[in-house]
Amino acid sequence: MGFINWLLELLKDPRGAIAGWISLGLVPTYAFIFLIIFIETGVVFMPFLPGDSLLFAAGVFAHDPNSGLQLSILLPVVWLAPVIGDQCNYFIGHFFGRRIIQSGKVKAMTPERIAKTEKMIEKWGPIAVFLGRFFPFIRTFMPFISGISGMRWARFTPFSVLGGVIWSTLFTLLGYFFGGIPVVQKHFEVVIILILVVSLLPTIIGLLKVKFGHNKSAEEAEESKELPSLDEVSATTPADDDAAKN
Repeated sequence: MGFINWLLELLKDPRGAIAGWISLGLVPTYAFIFLIIFIETGVVFMPFLPGDSLLFAAGVFAHDPNSGLQLSILLPVVWLAPVIGDQCNYFIGHFFGRRIIQSGKVKAMTPERIAKTEKMIEKWGPIAVFLGRFFPFIRTFMPFISGISGMRWARFTPFSVLGGVIWSTLFTLLGYFFGGIPVVQKHFEVVIILILVVSLLPTIIGLLKVKFGHNKSAEEAEESKELPSLDEVSATTPADDDAAKN
């Protein structure tokens, strides 16, 4: 329960979490930020950690000279975490992916999310690795599914590195440049919720499309079973119709 409560507090108030880490020292703070980003990216069991909002909050503290966090140190930390995490997750998928999926122990890895990730890979190839970095849950499953699908490491890695660096830089600098605005400071919790909603919106829309698209396909299939085919209609002879009337 202690870990669950800590996780809920982190999701609700990443700024408060970082403030608590800073009280322990700057090195532990950088280490915790690295660890959270790494786990969200590199451990397929933890796709729900708040990577986007944590980066934003870290950027806010880096903007404040009293916090002690320095952007010149923070950026390399948040660059390395997703890059190394992606590599770990890729090889976990490559060597153990099938067994993990068949075990059913990763509850967040629903068939819909797996299907969405596989469709992205099928449609975009390695570019999907870059695009998937910007979607919660998908960013965790993308390297894992890439490892399962047999995507070559040499194709996976450049797009993984590019996506990880751009994503971490973007959200950190958003916090750094906009986090000091009084309105943002006053309504920080609302801003964090908006970040989470905007980040999750494409994933939610994709899952709804998969769900309702599947239901529509099922309904169309049922209707096609009930209606006679053109071959059956054309095969009906006048004699058959007369027999039916009699």
